[in-house]
Amino acid sequence: MTTGGIHLPKPALRRRTLLSSAIALPLAHWGSRSALAQEGPIRIGQSTALTGPLGDLGSAMHQGAKAAFAGINAKGGVHGRSIELTTLDDAYEVPKALANVDRFLADPGNFALFNCMGTPMIDAMLPKVVESGVPFFAPFTGAQLSRTKNARSVFNIRASYADEAEKLVQHLSTIGIQRIGIVYQNNSFGKEVFSAAEQSMGKLKLPAAVTVTVENNASDAGAAAAKLAGADLEAIVIGLAGKPTLEFVKAFRALKRGVTLYALSVMGTPATVKALGADATGMAISQVVPLPSNVVMPVVRDFQAAWKASGATAEPSHLALEGYLNARVFAEALQRAGRNPTRTAFIDATWNLKKWDLGGFEINASTPDRNASRFVELTLIGRDGRFLR
Repeated sequence: MTTGGIHLPKPALRRRTLLSSAIALPLAHWGSRSALAQEGPIRIGQSTALTGPLGDLGSAMHQGAKAAFAGINAKGGVHGRSIELTTLDDAYEVPKALANVDRFLADPGNFALFNCMGTPMIDAMLPKVVESGVPFFAPFTGAQLSRTKNARSVFNIRASYADEAEKLVQHLSTIGIQRIGIVYQNNSFGKEVFSAAEQSMGKLKLPAAVTVTVENNASDAGAAAAKLAGADLEAIVIGLAGKPTLEFVKAFRALKRGVTLYALSVMGTPATVKALGADATGMAISQVVPLPSNVVMPVVRDFQAAWKASGATAEPSHLALEGYLNARVFAEALQRAGRNPTRTAFIDATWNLKKWDLGGFEINASTPDRNASRFVELTLIGRDGRFLR
């Protein structure tokens, strides 16, 4: 379906220029003036991993978002228009993700990109998306690369990796732990975690950490575990994801027990916890959304009701709740953008979401280089593999 009216500039500017000058890009009106277009659905696109090594993450978030949009549409949508989410699987592969995004950008009826997943994919997408002026809403990454000054079309919600690392260190300081180790992946993600943890330790006047890196293929995970096991530590902050997490934790647990392991939300997926088995018990994980079973919070009750109504059979997870929250925030910005919104009006509406409380989860937009949520809480993995507060 073509709704007309969007003219995207030719891809000619360099990446840095694109990201820094996004605020000045002309944003076209979405949709035609016809009554049919005004009454039709608002279509948004998502490229995420539904299969592949991180397919469980993408699927959970996608299902949570679908549950939210289904509930909103069942109540009449936004200003009488339903929200239609089209999701394409990229299997956590950059070339597929770029092909998916090209397809969405080429479709003048696609209003926005929603909750695309993965730091490598988002890094590759950003130049062309920012140049296009299409809203890039709630990318799934905690990396600073998506939090770019002046790129008003990019709206980050989830707390950053730096926020999570800082929360972990603050907690350790509060409970009086001094001897801390940091193991981090030898890539941009791991280095961001390490830098934030180190800065936080400096501010809190904690002794310097014992540090070690692990390569992406986890070939040196055993050596890293041995070094930290012999360092007389009270706690270890883990800046790892995927295979390096599994290999390091298993190797460390085999060498030493009694040291609490602290990891970020990217580690705390059901698949990773299941793969670790008993070795996961007692690990502390930072989370960027509330516990999905914490029905004391109104937004969690809303999520559970929407999840049940959607017919989802999977266990409600943090990732599903995150997808749900992202969809709720999107719908709120759309509501504030008015009837027959332009992309400009929608983007302006996102930045006007100040201290908006969904029921225990606050959105407070400030500037494009900051995420709109600073929510981080610690959870513990119990003996049955479930998360506890």
